[in-house]
Amino acid sequence: MIIFGKKEADISYKWRPGVYGLIFNERKQIALIRTDDGKYFLPGGGLEDGETHEECLVREGIEETAMILTVGEWIGKAKQYFYSKNDQQHYLSEGDFYLAKIAGQADGPAELDHHLEWIELDEAIEKLFHEHQRWSVRKVLKLAKSHHLHSI
Repeated sequence: MIIFGKKEADISYKWRPGVYGLIFNERKQIALIRTDDGKYFLPGGGLEDGETHEECLVREGIEETAMILTVGEWIGKAKQYFYSKNDQQHYLSEGDFYLAKIAGQADGPAELDHHLEWIELDEAIEKLFHEHQRWSVRKVLKLAKSHHLHSI
């Protein structure tokens, strides 16, 4: 499995498995979540106890975008070592990445500090905070160009 970031000696990392969706619109822009501190992430997040990947991504989609997502093709898995200033915690994020589509509007608003934005792909790769999320976007583009994906 591909790993990003550097594992520092004598640091205890909290393992954080997560699931993330790559959602494209008809203009081939990708959905990103901008947080109030100006960071960009793919929609998704950490698995909760007993959740399947699909359940996690559907829940996170509702929480972050107020949209109901359908989960499609699995793109891949990557890990990333990082430090969260917000949590003051070192993490080893293990992300599973899927194509996803918006199936409808959810009841209620998204989290107030999460803002859905549609971004051009080259710009999205530059803006994404985590390298393993940038990797997943590049991988989808590569698979699409080689016709190994059903659709984006």
